[in-house]
Amino acid sequence: MGLRQGEAMSVDERELQARKVAEDVARRSYGKLVAFLAARTRDVAGAEDALAEAFVSALADWPKNGCPANPEAWLLTAARRKAIDVYRSYQRHDEAAHEIKAMNEGLDAAEKDAQIPDQRLGLMFACAHPAIDAAVRAPLILQVVLGLDAEAIGSAFLVSPAAMGKRLVRAKEKIKQARIPFAIPEREELPARLDVVLDAIYAAFAEGWMDPSSGDVTRRDLTDESMFLARLVVELLPQSAEALGLLGLMLHAEARRLARRTSEGEFVPLAEQDVRLWDSAMIEEAESLLRCASKLHGPGRYQLEAALQSAHAHRLRTGQWNWPEIGQLYDALLGITGSPVVAINRALAITEIDGAESGLAILEKLSDDERLAEYQPYWVARAELLVRADKSEEARDAYEIAIGLERDPAVRRFLQKRQSALEF
Repeated sequence: MGLRQGEAMSVDERELQARKVAEDVARRSYGKLVAFLAARTRDVAGAEDALAEAFVSALADWPKNGCPANPEAWLLTAARRKAIDVYRSYQRHDEAAHEIKAMNEGLDAAEKDAQIPDQRLGLMFACAHPAIDAAVRAPLILQVVLGLDAEAIGSAFLVSPAAMGKRLVRAKEKIKQARIPFAIPEREELPARLDVVLDAIYAAFAEGWMDPSSGDVTRRDLTDESMFLARLVVELLPQSAEALGLLGLMLHAEARRLARRTSEGEFVPLAEQDVRLWDSAMIEEAESLLRCASKLHGPGRYQLEAALQSAHAHRLRTGQWNWPEIGQLYDALLGITGSPVVAINRALAITEIDGAESGLAILEKLSDDERLAEYQPYWVARAELLVRADKSEEARDAYEIAIGLERDPAVRRFLQKRQSALEF
């Protein structure tokens, strides 16, 4: 029930409104604000700390004085003041003066303008700088630009949250000490950094794509932001076959969103989806991007992954058996990446061609990889192939592990039904 005309909001209602506005800004503009603040000082950690304190101040001020018309500019002003206080307190006078001048340059105009310039792409390329450890470049982008926490990032890269957290701290310090510029590199420098930027965008998209029903607003925004950034990279580099391939891959996946859940919210695997629910316009755009990429003669991971999605879509829409083609694509992709994740999916494809025992043999070779011990898709694949090989007891155990590792309740229920259907 809304407020009656002229009725004042209660304290609780003002606090609730302030928190909602702050959460919306944090979800939609966190990376943009960090990028804009840090672009002047090259101090990513300092910008994050200042912005965090600005949000705390907002939650104290907005319930009393009302939410500002431009909350981004309010937060930017507050964060700048926090950062200036820090530099005045902890640095020598000459260093502090230099940093304060850097923070002031350009910020006044931005705060007066309703639109704060979006410098995330520059920050992404800065995080991909060769001076930063290669293993942490994409994770750094995910945390700083897209706001993922260490646990989610660690999961995406099969690394523990604690280890990932330490790597991220060191990387931010490297940016500060080396004064790495937050700018789009010169064209000849782009190839050395582009792959990292694409990896980060795809990892963020994959994290957002885990919520097919779009019920999690944060994940929905993450998917939208990833698509936006992918399109931005394609605009910047229209002749990059891999940028085109990544956008095509994401469009193919996003096209199936409505088919991945029933009306009751139950999980539907790809092979059982109603293809009439797929977004044909997205699929056509994805296919067009793939055709453009193929003309550039620069095959790579994302083009192959997009081609696999295209092949699966074609098989399900036409009913034509094309597993050998899919198997060949997985062979090529594994040759490029050496990824155990690709090897798992290749095992599933080989099963369709040569039988379950062949697929299980591939999975057995992967069993010594410690990273897969808690990788849920490995145990799902193992369970499915064991079922097809009539090894119900072993399949039940594999399902049990997969169920324990699954975060999505709908997928958990789906796996429990599969497990319950086993015969002994």
